[in-house]
Amino acid sequence: MIDFWLAAGLLLLVALAFLLIPVLRGRKAQAEEDRTSLNVALYQERLDELETQRDSGTLNVEQFEAGRAEAARELLADTEGADNGRSSRLGKALPLLAAVLVPLLGFGLYLHWGASDKVELARELREQPRSIEEMTSRLERVVEAQPESAEGWYFLGRTYMAQDRAADAARAYEQAVKRGGREPELLGQWAQALYFASQKTLTPEVKALTEEALKADPNEITSLGLLGIAGFEEGRYQDAIGYWERLIGQLPVDDPSRGALQGGIDKARERLKASGVAVEEPAAAPAGAQLKVRVDLAAALKDKVQPGDSVFIFARATSGPPMPLAVKRLTVADLPVEVSLSDADAMMPQLKLSNFPQVQLVARISRSGNATSGEWIGSSSPLSTGTSDIQRLTIDSPDKK
Repeated sequence: MIDFWLAAGLLLLVALAFLLIPVLRGRKAQAEEDRTSLNVALYQERLDELETQRDSGTLNVEQFEAGRAEAARELLADTEGADNGRSSRLGKALPLLAAVLVPLLGFGLYLHWGASDKVELARELREQPRSIEEMTSRLERVVEAQPESAEGWYFLGRTYMAQDRAADAARAYEQAVKRGGREPELLGQWAQALYFASQKTLTPEVKALTEEALKADPNEITSLGLLGIAGFEEGRYQDAIGYWERLIGQLPVDDPSRGALQGGIDKARERLKASGVAVEEPAAAPAGAQLKVRVDLAAALKDKVQPGDSVFIFARATSGPPMPLAVKRLTVADLPVEVSLSDADAMMPQLKLSNFPQVQLVARISRSGNATSGEWIGSSSPLSTGTSDIQRLTIDSPDKK
């Protein structure tokens, strides 16, 4: 804040200058007027003296006129350059009083309407917090200073949840919804906070919020995860499996929560089987699905690639999660090549070729070794995972992804 007050002080000095400079100029003008008045008085005395000498006969008429003309010239010379057109001047007390009141008035108005607290808060937010408690304190000050900020309330709610303060988080998310609108993500977060604040009870309010969120966005991940938890806690294991499988389909392939979700699904299936209830399994292709594919490189690209460039050959579901179901990694030097893709090449245990009836085959060249983006690509039309024919792929197109 020191730099702020220094800048304010400089501006104050500029304002005072506009008030005090006229006062100083007024003093100079006053001095000029006083000197002019003295010269006029001396001129009058000189005329009186000349008239006395004339009346006593010491001066004749010509000498008297000559003396009076000389006195007039001296008066004119002494008053030359004076500002005789100045009929009034600024009082001394008013500018000085204003010079004192302006800083006090400005300071008082700034304390009332100013934003020094927001300036200090913005400066503080640029610094890395040392603890979760310090972050919480900052966010509380943010929403206090900017109560209409939906983002501030949202992040405060997330911070409260990280501290297991579900009731406080629910209140923060409620404010975020009021300011930011009934967005599916906000509704899901609000419902989750209310659920844990009510000791893991799926209250009518929680249910209504999740239904509203999923109606607006069927893939809203917080609501899917929450309903899966609620279903599992209440013994509705098939519902829990359904919600969690939908949630897994929305998560990136490297998301660490996938393992925990799959563990929950497996446990729910075990409890269903233990209770004698038939477990609903996803539609699957014949077990042990295997696809054979021959990959070649277009002749026009042979001079544009290097032998060490990575080649990723994979199958992905035409209707389902975007991540590959089975992958093999080779190099350009291996082309042309014939490979088999099967459940043994699955990246995730729950995402196998045999779990999806239809897939697309893709071959990608990536100089950086990144499986999700590269320089050149070739892909097939959708095909059944039950096919036994050898599929042919030619890498011939720029990879636009």
